[in-house]
Amino acid sequence: MENITCACGHSNPYGTKLCEKCGRPLTEEEKQNKVVDMRYDGTAIRSKTYNKSIIDKIWNFFSSVKVGISLIIITLVTASLGTLLPQEMYVNAPDAVKPAYYEKVYGWFGKFYNNLGLSDLYSSWWFQIIVGMLGVSIIIASLDRGIPLYKSLKNQRVKRHESFMKRQRIVAEGQVTASPDEVLDKVEKKMKEMKYNVRRDGSALLAERGRFSRFGPYINHVGLILFLAGVMLRLVPGFYVDESIVVREGETRAITGMDGYFIENRDFILETHNNTPQGEQLKQGVNVVAKNFQTDITLYKQPEGAIAGDTSNLEKVKDYSIRVNHPLKEKGFALYQMGYRLDELKQMNFALKNKETGQSLGEVGIDLTNPEKEYDLGNGISIKLLVYTPDFSGFDNGAPQTASSAPNNPAFLFKMITPQTPEGETSFVEIQNTIEPLGYNQYEMKFAGIETRDSTTITIRKDRTIPILFVGGIIFMIGVAIGSYWNHRRLWLQVEPDGRVVMAAHVNKNMFSMKKDLDAVTEYAGLPQYTDQLDTIAEDEENASNGNKEEKGDNTL
Repeated sequence: MENITCACGHSNPYGTKLCEKCGRPLTEEEKQNKVVDMRYDGTAIRSKTYNKSIIDKIWNFFSSVKVGISLIIITLVTASLGTLLPQEMYVNAPDAVKPAYYEKVYGWFGKFYNNLGLSDLYSSWWFQIIVGMLGVSIIIASLDRGIPLYKSLKNQRVKRHESFMKRQRIVAEGQVTASPDEVLDKVEKKMKEMKYNVRRDGSALLAERGRFSRFGPYINHVGLILFLAGVMLRLVPGFYVDESIVVREGETRAITGMDGYFIENRDFILETHNNTPQGEQLKQGVNVVAKNFQTDITLYKQPEGAIAGDTSNLEKVKDYSIRVNHPLKEKGFALYQMGYRLDELKQMNFALKNKETGQSLGEVGIDLTNPEKEYDLGNGISIKLLVYTPDFSGFDNGAPQTASSAPNNPAFLFKMITPQTPEGETSFVEIQNTIEPLGYNQYEMKFAGIETRDSTTITIRKDRTIPILFVGGIIFMIGVAIGSYWNHRRLWLQVEPDGRVVMAAHVNKNMFSMKKDLDAVTEYAGLPQYTDQLDTIAEDEENASNGNKEEKGDNTL
């Protein structure tokens, strides 16, 4: 597309509305306007100029303010849907049973919510696409308008054509008795006193203040882009970790998210306030308030080159007591004390007995965290553990099911082998219940006692995106402040040798501040009184409307 050559001889890019040099209107639309549109000083905006290629159409789509606002609304609405029910990351259950958890706890709505993928909303691909489209919209809209605005303000001329001056909102025209240099000197002095930057070109003057305020919205955009980048970086491995592990007393576990690090729970300590009134007996779980609960741990690290999961040659890093609001910090990670469980089942003891005589053939102790497959009692007597369900929840097609990996309701399928029953007898044993699926057994596994221990829940967190989110938020607020509390004021003044003065002024907002400065400089330099063309236009439209009403009334009479 060809450039547009103005009457002054300056060649302007295609799509320019006001000549970059003299300010003459270049389009028929601008020539008909009594007050010119000064949002971008008449420069060419790509989205309003080109619309032929596929790149132009994509650019124009994302640069649209309507599209940007729509994406913001869609993002806010979809993000709010993720708060209706807890997200999967906060559900303390194995991944395999999380869908059943939503249905069990929240009914049909929970099942529907999970099936729609809302239970893992913020990590879903479609939500990230929406956030990405919003970021692209902000970037393209900023480039589309910010760059032309910056160029137009940087290259603006002091001298402007009268057609440009007379199409500003604030205009003044008249005669002065003083010499042109004296008038310009007074105006320059007064405007500098009011903190304006003043430039002169012969008999013309341009006073400008607060240009930076025009870039407040674009500073907002930079802050938003950084904030969105921080949000999306949480999906990149190494930037954000929020995991939880349950560590039982005496247990050493790998720390999720911290490769090569292990934690040993040496002891769990619970201190309580006794709020029981005097004379009343303290009951379990009643009137008991935790004063402090902490986990005494030892942090280990694998040596370099060790196989993942190998705990044979761990190197001790430190001992620490993790308490509420006193996390262990290591290599950018923070380990928080988040919860605990008292008297969790550790081991169940069973005695193999003859059902008729009651004779005991020996006892076995089954570690509920890591049970063995077979227990040898000697003399040809052994117990095989065929199936172990830590949290027995019933049968599905004859197979026992577990609701979780925690030993809340352990159940066992034993095969008991003795010299009298070399083929073995099968028995399914759960708490207070024994099932003999293959018929009557001669022997049984009789409950003989339990061992318990405390467990603690440790949350591992690492967030490298916080500085990015913080900086983005600060930049956004700076942009809001700049766009809200400052404005861009400009005054053009041209004095002819015969004393004729043409003056124009523009402000992007808060016209009262501009008029206040104009009143001061007009009085000081003896300039002609200015007029607000928007007020004049409004009066003309009101008079025309009243005239039409009177004319209709005369016709009626």
